[in-house]
Amino acid sequence: MSEEKLPESHGSAGHHEVAAHGDPFADPGLPAHEPRRTDIDERAAKRAERQVSLMFVVSMIATIGFIASYVAIDPDKIVYIWPLGHVSALNFALGMTLGVALFLIGAGAVHWARTLMSDHEIPAERHPIEADDEVRADVIEQFRTGAAESGFGRRKMIRNTLIGSMALVPLSGVVLLRDLGPLPEDKLEHTGWEEATEAKPLQLINMNTNLPMKAEDIVAGSLTFAMPEGLHTHDEDFQQRIAKDALMLVRIAPENIKDDKSKEKGFEGILAYSKICTHVGCPISLYEQQTHHALCPCHQSTFDLADGARVIFGPAGHPLPQLKITTDEKGFLVAHGDFDEPVGPSYWERAR
Repeated sequence: MSEEKLPESHGSAGHHEVAAHGDPFADPGLPAHEPRRTDIDERAAKRAERQVSLMFVVSMIATIGFIASYVAIDPDKIVYIWPLGHVSALNFALGMTLGVALFLIGAGAVHWARTLMSDHEIPAERHPIEADDEVRADVIEQFRTGAAESGFGRRKMIRNTLIGSMALVPLSGVVLLRDLGPLPEDKLEHTGWEEATEAKPLQLINMNTNLPMKAEDIVAGSLTFAMPEGLHTHDEDFQQRIAKDALMLVRIAPENIKDDKSKEKGFEGILAYSKICTHVGCPISLYEQQTHHALCPCHQSTFDLADGARVIFGPAGHPLPQLKITTDEKGFLVAHGDFDEPVGPSYWERAR
């Protein structure tokens, strides 16, 4: 670099003379302004502009990497990273990509300010908090001057890459909203019993013995719990499935069943209701033999199983769904379809 390109050859005098020695309250003045290399060498300025733009571009790439990591990496995958040890691959990837994206936006802005924006020190005298028209006009003028000196309008590469990186970073937060849970679709409206058909019914399996049941196995006055055929306690998704598939079976003398529709869905007085309370989804487990009332232990919602499991007390919003049952050629209790309405608590999308 030639001598005229060196910052030392372009120095200027300070704004004020140095204060007299020994006077602690005198105005010390400002040191002489030293121009930067980018102020006097357009090649250096262009190089700084490319560096800032590169940071913004890499920030955009990191944001895209954040989204790709969220979609592609298995949440359960564990990797070894020195010196952190064994960590979640997804958490590490998300943290690194988002950190790089945010850091490079900040680093690019700082590098831009330190190399390309004006660095002249301008003293400002103290003034009243309330600004008059002259001050407001001066502030607006300073803003315009600062915008012009920053080169935001002239240096299009920096401007465009900054806008791009700032526009992409919020997508990281939008993508994280996916962690609120899977989209429900119509999963709340169906249970494992929907696999049952007329051609291929599902047997009712006793949850205590894991054996199919016949009508004579259900004793009048008892409460028996059942699950669909093919569901096993060692299944990985057993807890999720049983939370909707669980049944409770009661046997009531046909003449004591008050609701005709409920009687038609049963078999010889055996009625199959969802075990899941329609208030907040607690499992119902208490049964009064003489009144045919089922009680939820959580909030005391009470259902009359002899009258279509209608709510007679408590905060539950609607009756327990009933599963239509019959027997197969071997005499085992089976179902030919799903509940006729969603099980569990109410939700605003519920159609019925």
